[in-house]
This record gives sequence, structure tokens and C-alpha cells, in this order.
Amino acid sequence: MDLETGTALLGGMSAAGFMRRVWQRKPMLVRAAWPGVKPPLTRAALFAMAGRDDVESRLISHQAHAWALRQGPFSRRSLPPLVRPRWTLLVQGVDLHDDMAHAMLEPFRFVGDARLDDLMISFATDGGGVGPHLDAYDVFLLQLQGCRRWRVGPVRDRRLVDGAPLKLLRHFEATHDWLLEPGDMLYLPPMWGHDGVAVGECMTASIGFRAPARTALARDLMHLVAESLPEPVSADVVYRDVAGAATATPARIASGLQAFARDAWQRVQGDATLMRRALGQWLSEPKAQVWFTAGLPLGSADRALRLDRRSRMIYDDDHVFLNGEWFRVGGHDVRILRKLADQRRLSGADRQRLGASARALLVQWALAGWLHEC
Repeated sequence: MDLETGTALLGGMSAAGFMRRVWQRKPMLVRAAWPGVKPPLTRAALFAMAGRDDVESRLISHQAHAWALRQGPFSRRSLPPLVRPRWTLLVQGVDLHDDMAHAMLEPFRFVGDARLDDLMISFATDGGGVGPHLDAYDVFLLQLQGCRRWRVGPVRDRRLVDGAPLKLLRHFEATHDWLLEPGDMLYLPPMWGHDGVAVGECMTASIGFRAPARTALARDLMHLVAESLPEPVSADVVYRDVAGAATATPARIASGLQAFARDAWQRVQGDATLMRRALGQWLSEPKAQVWFTAGLPLGSADRALRLDRRSRMIYDDDHVFLNGEWFRVGGHDVRILRKLADQRRLSGADRQRLGASARALLVQWALAGWLHEC
């Protein structure tokens, strides 16, 4: 990917320029960002996907000044008729279940896979939408079919409508009002208010990038670090208070025990490797609705490989992470497995250059259904 060359997707701006001047700073509308764009699924195929148990879907309607929310899966008969206005079907993680939807993510990989959430598709009848709201992540809103009116603006009052089934802003004043046609795209940073309303029947793709909250991330990392700690063994250091004095206040925690606990805590906190491993595991963990079926054994060593579209593979300076697990490899194997992560494919020639331990990993990953031969 050429990061310095302008692209229609970003209105003639390069990916590097977009990240320097727009990303997480301000909204940006791009007309004809994706000329000739087509929905990766037909309306019927999207409805069928919303009926699956392994797909997250929601149905939102706004009738008689009241909002309603239902969680999927949905049979076709449980969806409202197409002639009824003001309803929206949201289907999450379409990229995990459809190759064409997954391919639509490729032009956005200048952001980084560790931040990617998913590609959601919303179908709406005339007047359909989810109301004025905030999102705590970056999103590209690509119009696939029909038209949608977007009202966008900064939010000073984050209070929500009482009793609503959705997180609707109580007071929202838009500073921008845009009508998007097929191929147009709107980028929004986190916490910008927006309200999208279908003008006629329409379909919109949302390419979302998660922005973890600091406290929530710390909580999850602590949990993963705790899981990775070795079980206590007989040689482990145990608390000793051989010089302890008799106490007349037996309910009070001894200062020596507090110091021992503080030292144990700081030793874990000071292990940067544990934190890096936990972060990579957390960032590469598949979504809750994703499960893999057993794959096939690998065949000829000169066959190219590709990651399963549901697999999340990333790396840091010391580890490779795949689907919530961490691996350490050495030598030239590191460069080859990083190429697999960056390109999501590995040529037969590169595969043959791998050492025995890395080839064993590929066999393990293939049997888990995480990668496949091309």
C-alpha cells in the first residue's frame, strides 16, 4: 500500500496525509470515494444472514414517535414489510461471513488491523435510522445503495433520552447536513454526534475502528495477565513474619503483609513482557459470535496459504498473535510470519523457507481452521 499517493477513497488525499490532518480530528465528507460501489450482498442475502445464530443483528423502528429495538436472529417473516417506512436492520461483522465484504476492508488497512472492529451493513426503508447518537470509535460510513441524509455536529450536552431503548441524545444540534449518494463516504471521529436518515430504501456500510476506553482496557489486561501467571510451586516465595510481635488488634492487617502484597503486585506490573502479551491477545481475540470449525491438514509445501477471513493476526517486536494466542518465533521465520499477517496470504516460496518450528505452527493453525491452502 502506497501511503503517500493520493486516492479517491480519501478525496485525493494520501493515507499518510489523512492520518496527519483528519484522523480523530474532524469529520470529512468524500464525494465519489468509491465510484461504482456495489453492496457485497443483495438485500435478500443480508436478510438471510440476519437469520443466523452466529451473526449479531438488530432491528430498530421508529413509529408513532416511539423507538423500538429487537435483537436477532430474525426470520424473514419477522422483519417488517418493505413498504413500511422508518425501520432499520443492522447486521454486524458482515466481513466475517462474506468474502466480498471482507475484501472491502482492504483499502482501509492503512489504519492498522489492531484497531479494526468490523464492517456493519445497515438496510433501511424510507425514514429509517437509529436517531441522533454518539459512537466511541472512528467510523467510515460508505453509502452502498440509495441515499441517506447525515446530520453531524459536536456534542456539548451528552445527556440521553430517558427510557429510550437506544442511547439517543436528548439535545442534538447539527453543524453539517449532507445527503450521501452511492459511492459517497463520511468519516467521523469518536464522540461526534450524528443522525442518519434513509431517503428512500438504502444500504450503508460502516467500517468501524475501536478506540478502547482506558479503564476497560486496564481491567481486561489485568485479567489476561492474571491468567498467564504460573501456578504457585513449593519453591515460590511465601510470606514470613518470624519477627512478628503478638498483637492486641487481631483484625488489623499487618504492615509487613501489606508490604509483601505490594512487592508481589509491583513485580507483576513491572513485567513489560506480560503486558505486551496480554495486549496482543486482547487485540487479536475474535468476536464473541465467531467460532472456527476444524480445518484440513496441509498438503504440498509449495501451496500458498491464506488466513481465514475471521482470523485476527497481528504482531509486535517480540511476538506474533493469532486469534487471542501468542507465539514466539526466531530468525527469518519472524519476517515471513509478519508477511502473512500484513498480506493475509503467504506464497508457496515463503512457506518453503520456514523452519521446522514455524511449519509446525502452520499445521496447527490449519487444523484449527485459522488458515487454509489456496
